[in-house]
Amino acid sequence: MGGGENSVEYEEERALLIESLKRHGISERVLSAMREVPRHLFVPENRRNQAYVDSPLPIGHSQTISAPHMVAIMCDLLDLKEGQKVLEIGAGSGYNAAVMSRLVGNTGMVYSIERIEALADFAQNNLMNAGYNNVKIILDDGSLGYPQEAPFDRICVTASAPDTPQPLVDQLRSGGLMVIPEGDSYQQLFAIKKKADGTVTKEEWGGVIFVPMIGKYGFDV
Repeated sequence: MGGGENSVEYEEERALLIESLKRHGISERVLSAMREVPRHLFVPENRRNQAYVDSPLPIGHSQTISAPHMVAIMCDLLDLKEGQKVLEIGAGSGYNAAVMSRLVGNTGMVYSIERIEALADFAQNNLMNAGYNNVKIILDDGSLGYPQEAPFDRICVTASAPDTPQPLVDQLRSGGLMVIPEGDSYQQLFAIKKKADGTVTKEEWGGVIFVPMIGKYGFDV
């Protein structure tokens, strides 16, 4: 699974990127997943020469594909396991979902919600062209989660919320983990764990910059 138009011209750039990510203390398991996913297939064609630079890239509609180190950090915090069911809020180009799909394996599933129809189509096409079939893209308000498939073992939020959306907490399995940026002009990344009694613990992991989450439990348009 995976590969698509994964031409050899990007191999050296990808190898250099993976080497640079080691400086962030990323686990070998996450590095292996990122080594497998061809990021150049998840950026606009006119940005492919920048696909393996460790920085965010615009993908249209005032949205971005996250910097590789941020994808790696969030995947490490989520501690994704084989066979898990994952909810992603903010599909973007589909890249983050592709990396997570490698970490949960063929027996796992990633559900990714995108509110912008053109990007939902972009992500779906990118995933199809790259050969990933354990990711489902849903066009909807991500702040509401996806109750049809709840509960989820892991939830990954790729847009900053004003506070932790209660529907996402409700849809997280007991013992599950969620990673979410919160805040407006000043944002912090949080790792949230749901305890058996339904309460959550929040651990702060430093300042970040994400696009805002728009929706009922997010920011206004």
